[in-house]
Amino acid sequence: MLKYLKAALLTATIAAVATPALAGDPEEGAKVFRKCAACHSIGEGAKSRVGPELNELLGRTAGTVDGFKYSAAMVAAGEGGMVWDEQTLTHFLVKPKDLVKGTKMAFAGLRKSTDVANVIAYLKTFSEGAAEAPAEGEAAASGGTEVAMAEKPAAAADAPLPDHEGVFGLGRLATDDEVAAWDMDVRPDGLGLPVGKGTVADGEVLFTENCAVCHGDFGEGVGRWPVLAGGQDTLTDDRPVKTIGSYWPYLSTVYDYVRRAMPFGNARSLSNDDVYAITAYLLYLNDIVTDEDFELSNENFTDIHLPNEANFKEDDRAQEPQYAEKKEPCMKDCKPGPVEITMTARVLDVTPDSDEENTGGGID
Repeated sequence: MLKYLKAALLTATIAAVATPALAGDPEEGAKVFRKCAACHSIGEGAKSRVGPELNELLGRTAGTVDGFKYSAAMVAAGEGGMVWDEQTLTHFLVKPKDLVKGTKMAFAGLRKSTDVANVIAYLKTFSEGAAEAPAEGEAAASGGTEVAMAEKPAAAADAPLPDHEGVFGLGRLATDDEVAAWDMDVRPDGLGLPVGKGTVADGEVLFTENCAVCHGDFGEGVGRWPVLAGGQDTLTDDRPVKTIGSYWPYLSTVYDYVRRAMPFGNARSLSNDDVYAITAYLLYLNDIVTDEDFELSNENFTDIHLPNEANFKEDDRAQEPQYAEKKEPCMKDCKPGPVEITMTARVLDVTPDSDEENTGGGID
């Protein structure tokens, strides 16, 4: 199977630390930087997010971006004189926790020395004295900069203010385009699915580029990031592993969440076909489909059922008497009324047992 072949290749090709002398390609580095863009931004207008912004990185003392809350280990490294140059970046990009023990960065590291060299070459283009930063169009294509907000539809500025009763003159009616941009939920019966398709093989490439930095190459999770695959037959354990294959009831939740919120820090950047492909790969990782050529689409989506679906039941609370008859959720024939409270006082007897004078009786 594809995932086992890939695991064998990874085991056989563990990368050594790249040397600074290795020439890097900034354009290829921009592609590799997509793995970093989930947490870091770079370029014009870049701001710190989960990780610090990376403009002017080369030559900067570690742990010194204003306003970013670093780990104590990274601050200590900077105070100890560590500066980001080709050598320190090379070491850090391969094995972050080896260079700075205690760093809170969850990234496991780049495996290929060429990827490391290319990323450093890309970072150089955003450091003073290096080559000019990529043009705006190139930066957007690389996924390395902040994602620009969609322009407001032309019709929005001209949309009339609502005039129905109860409005205080605040805001305006949303345009059809604005409503459509948010009306994108997908139901278990397939309602809301966009037209599209994607294969397991395509999904593997997209998952590696956009998701593996947090979720691992095979959905095993990196650090404390969520595990997406495995966990079958663990739901009765003291510490069950709740994944797509062991716990989730509906595939629509997978598609909807990936489409709406992923990749982390760059949400809504995937096309509908990309989301179908990643969803297909997640099915493959959980052994729900076993053919690497399997293609998921809006046509066959509802044919797929997750293993734990049968263990969920419909929410029937609306049919319970107190809801259906709009009664108070109280005991049968429960009526409010006065409550009688009886209190009994208990007194501690501290009288001496003898006729002798009480010189120390009572409670100490």
